[in-house]
Amino acid sequence: MVEVHLGDITRLQADVIVNAANRHLAGGGGVDGAVHRAAGPELSQACREIGCCPVGEVRATPAFSLSAKRIYHTVGPVWRGGNLGEPELLSSCYRQCLSLARREGMGSIAFPAISCGVYDYPPELAVEIALEQVQDHLDRGSPPFEILFCCFDEAMAVLYRQQLEPLVRR
Repeated sequence: MVEVHLGDITRLQADVIVNAANRHLAGGGGVDGAVHRAAGPELSQACREIGCCPVGEVRATPAFSLSAKRIYHTVGPVWRGGNLGEPELLSSCYRQCLSLARREGMGSIAFPAISCGVYDYPPELAVEIALEQVQDHLDRGSPPFEILFCCFDEAMAVLYRQQLEPLVRR
């Protein structure tokens, strides 16, 4: 099952909340700041202990004050025109999160629109990549089977719903 939600990702009921993090896992603005604020000060300490996360990879922490079990911190690419490996790196963010959720036995995972905020990834392209990776994962028949896309505004939610519609009919 794939669903699109509008609102605050930290309030979703999911085993895993994905954080669109920066390389230093230091908290910041947007989704990253919201996740850090909602999870509490223990998250900052856990992230300091991890150190950093390269672009396209994932690091996991407990969810602390969130209702989720885990927070997966993934660092999306900054958009620089698309010829510097941005699509591959963004694909890797989704693949690695889904793979880790499968290995950890998680049943549900909530994604923000990775790289679509201050990293300026074109939303239409980012949504296409996100849905491709999710569809590939679901086609393999492995958990997590409940995948949520949490959008910060209605325009982004509409993009997900439009691109998701043909997949639902397959």
